[in-house]
Amino acid sequence: QLQLVESGGGLVQAGGSLRLSCAVSGRTFGSYTMGWFRQAPGKEREFVTALTWSTGRTYYANSVEGRFTISRDNAKNTLYLQMNSLKPEDTAIYYCAAASLVGPITENKYGYWGQGTQVTVSS
Repeated sequence: QLQLVESGGGLVQAGGSLRLSCAVSGRTFGSYTMGWFRQAPGKEREFVTALTWSTGRTYYANSVEGRFTISRDNAKNTLYLQMNSLKPEDTAIYYCAAASLVGPITENKYGYWGQGTQVTVSS
């Protein structure tokens, strides 16, 4: 089992930056994918970005590419999401997730989820 705990959310003005962290603990396995998803009020949860832990390969949604950066710290077993040039439409609860698969995978393949952290971007 994996446990995922997000932190770093908060309130920021449009154009600002935030960095989210996801601490990973528990049993880890060879090749897995870590992802960030978000859910805005009244909307379905959507993919933001993902990273293959072993290779560092990344995937981004079009809406965030060039503004957000996913990364990991192997020594700290922590996943990060650096968010720059934030927009009001980035307001959502952000979730960290893990899947015991490699590559661009669908949301339903992620078996482990954090509790989420709120990001609010004011205009």
